[in-house]
Amino acid sequence: MAVKGTRHSEEQIIATLKQGEAGLTTAELCRQHGVTEQTYCRWKTKYGGM
Repeated sequence: MAVKGTRHSEEQIIATLKQGEAGLTTAELCRQHGVTEQTYCRWKTKYGGM
């Protein structure tokens, strides 16, 4: 069974997280980038320190 690839590169994910730090709401970010809030929170946990 193959593991599903990601739609977003690490650079895109980090850019999205920086927008969140700049003050955009989580709901707005998720709508703009086509991800769920659960995915956004997972990204924050994984890439938050970068």
